[in-house]
Amino acid sequence: MKFKFLLFIFLIASTQLFAQLDFSNANKNTDPLLVKMDSIVDSGKYEKITSILIAKDGKLVYENYYNGSNVNSKHNTRSATKTMATFLTGIAIDKGFVTSEKDKIFKYLQHTLPVKNPDKRKENITIEDLLTMTSVLECDDSNWHSRGHEERMYFIEDWTQFLVDLPVRSYPFGLKPADAPYGRRFAYASAKAAAVAEILQIAIKSDLVEFTKKNLFEPLEIKDYTLNYSPKGILNTAGGSEYRSRDFLKLIQLCLNKGKWNDEQIISSAWIEKATTPKVNAYEGVDYGYFLWLKSFGKEKKYKTYYMSGNGGNKMLACPELNITVVITATNYNNRNSHNYTDEIMNEYIIPSMVKLKK
Repeated sequence: MKFKFLLFIFLIASTQLFAQLDFSNANKNTDPLLVKMDSIVDSGKYEKITSILIAKDGKLVYENYYNGSNVNSKHNTRSATKTMATFLTGIAIDKGFVTSEKDKIFKYLQHTLPVKNPDKRKENITIEDLLTMTSVLECDDSNWHSRGHEERMYFIEDWTQFLVDLPVRSYPFGLKPADAPYGRRFAYASAKAAAVAEILQIAIKSDLVEFTKKNLFEPLEIKDYTLNYSPKGILNTAGGSEYRSRDFLKLIQLCLNKGKWNDEQIISSAWIEKATTPKVNAYEGVDYGYFLWLKSFGKEKKYKTYYMSGNGGNKMLACPELNITVVITATNYNNRNSHNYTDEIMNEYIIPSMVKLKK
């Protein structure tokens, strides 16, 4: 009996020891910068911040909740969950359901043919073109005049048909793709992210939500969430699904771990490398991978990061050089300062405090 008890204790301790994220020491770090950050966030300077979590070397070193939020709150981080399509595409490729991100989308979207505004160039659109927000379709959420703007899509039942029926875009301003960095031109649009879900559901020949649960949520022990769906009942990978902050931290930590979790390769390291490598220049000082933003943060020195991002200033970020992951959730929706707020939190407090831990 004594042996069995000791074995039970050993197994529990081993599970905690080898877990990819140790949540047991939150807020044991009393760095003055983090104390100051907590006070300023609590004061309301950054308005509706709801949580900040920081993990260093796989250990949670800071966790606080604001504006009525707590550890069990689920957060609608809007477009930050576009990156779920990145994870699921990688898994589908790893398991042989999708040959490659270079696959043409109409290999899977035969049911949408024939499309409106036919053009030979549409036939060559790839999954990668959607993942990088660089397809030739006239679809741009930053331009209210765009035919493919998301606010027009939401009134249509079939979001994928809405996308593929769009005309081919022109490039009246700025560089043409061939002349731009990485040979692509960026145009952010939720319709592109949403279409990836339907492509994957067709590729796996089963329900994408069940596929997600089995291959992503269960290994990471993500259990409490509220999923959002398209009008056709397909998982909405454009945004809107809600997760707990600790679970967001697991997802971005999975990237930092190169796709491995508790000694199990959930997503191939090669896919994580592709997803977090610049594929297109989004804005000045900001590049884009596969539904992941790439930008440098810091005060005295800038450190490269990649991150999930959504309306309101939401960010789930990894900095490989410092071996940290960060979650900032907020409900500053449609607030022009929302991302400036979270950028300032990163630059003034989080990165400098983590640099001190590195020394």
